[in-house]
Amino acid sequence: MIVPTSDADNASGTDASDPGAGRGAATSGDGHPWRRRERPLRLERRLEFANYEVLRDFLDRAGELSEETGIYPNLSFGRTYVNMTLFADDDSGELTAEAERFAERVDSLVIPPEVIPPEEDA
Repeated sequence: MIVPTSDADNASGTDASDPGAGRGAATSGDGHPWRRRERPLRLERRLEFANYEVLRDFLDRAGELSEETGIYPNLSFGRTYVNMTLFADDDSGELTAEAERFAERVDSLVIPPEVIPPEEDA
C-alpha cells in the first residue's frame, strides 16, 4: 500500500510552494494531480511519504510500471519525497497519450490518507 503523508497539499501531489497549488493549476487539465509545464513541455508531480520504507515501496512499484510500459520518467528523490517528470515526445514535441496514461497509473499507486482503512489492534 502506497501512502503519502497526510499533508493535504502533498496528498494530492501538489507543491505547497506553488501559488496555484490546490486550485486547479496543480493538475494537467485531465484531472490528475500533475502540473503541466511549457518550457520544455512536461508533466511534473511531487509526492511526499511518511518514511523511506514507504517511499522505497512506491519507487519499486513505479519501476515495475516503467518496465511494463517502456516509459521512464526523470526522478529525483530524498528520504521522504520523490519528484517525477514526464517530458514531451522528442519527435512530436507533444505529451503523448501513453505518457498521460502512465501519469494516471502512477496516481493509482498512491492511496490518499482519507481512504486508508484504520489499523486493527493486535
